[in-house]
Amino acid sequence: MILVIAEQRDGRLNRASWEAIAGAQQIAAASHLPVVVAIPGDALFDVANELATAAVAEVVTLASPALAAYTADGYTAALHAAITELAPSIIVLPHTYQTRDFAPKLAARLDRAIITDVTAVKADRGRALFVRPMFQGKLTADVAPQGPTPHLITFQVGAYRPDAAARGVAAAPVRALAVAVDTTAIRQKPEAPFQEARQAVDLSQAERIVSVGRGIKAQANIALAKELADALGAELAASRPICDAGWLPMERQVGSSGQTVAPKLYLALGISGAIQHLVGMKGSSTIVAINKDPDAPIFEVADYGIVGDLFEVVPALIAALKS
Repeated sequence: MILVIAEQRDGRLNRASWEAIAGAQQIAAASHLPVVVAIPGDALFDVANELATAAVAEVVTLASPALAAYTADGYTAALHAAITELAPSIIVLPHTYQTRDFAPKLAARLDRAIITDVTAVKADRGRALFVRPMFQGKLTADVAPQGPTPHLITFQVGAYRPDAAARGVAAAPVRALAVAVDTTAIRQKPEAPFQEARQAVDLSQAERIVSVGRGIKAQANIALAKELADALGAELAASRPICDAGWLPMERQVGSSGQTVAPKLYLALGISGAIQHLVGMKGSSTIVAINKDPDAPIFEVADYGIVGDLFEVVPALIAALKS
């Protein structure tokens, strides 16, 4: 069995959970193992029914008042108990901020191998190899977990599109799995999550993104990109040089050393397309690039490309959107 650990907050499913399900379904196609989705938390009726639309064997809820607010100790205890009972061969998780916090602890509790930030799966002589970036995205490695199962795999956000997850003809069965969590053993005091900190943004949840690169030329010109983003109802993002220069905060950086995104629309303004940036946005459903250099690498991944001066093209787009 392949067990996907989905993620939700306040009854809202993190869209990266659908990406993890898509990755698990790819593993299942090669290994002929069923996929089961587990969701920890409290008051999980709606989110469990949403997950049940996926083409999976079943959805298992791990509901407890102790899991209403996320803590590493609480989630580790509940998931350890569930994994012990369900006995999966592979455990799949989305590589979110929350997963980065508790997954290493869970792997240590289970004494099992964990491979993080996986971007693809390969079949090799009857076994799965997991592709992950190395050295800040400059190289990729094919990694095989060693030791007894279950092995833990976290999929990089954006490695799969949420709509790549196959949906079932009928709703998957949902069942509750009782998990006892000792509240006295929870050492953390829940606080506001990272992406909800003041002036912070979680770009991985955005459906539309307007991203700027060196072609924007000056910080004052960021306002033009912001106007386009507002017209599209999009988030504003940037490549690393823009954030390094302080023109936009680091939380808006897309790329191997920033956030990985997979929106429905990614509009790249004046971005050349260095590999470090491409690995952070290549999973976008539709990529539109505007660059005056016809040989810019960004055009190799773009679905639509406009060779032209962004200072002429963007105002025209804004006018068209507002008309």
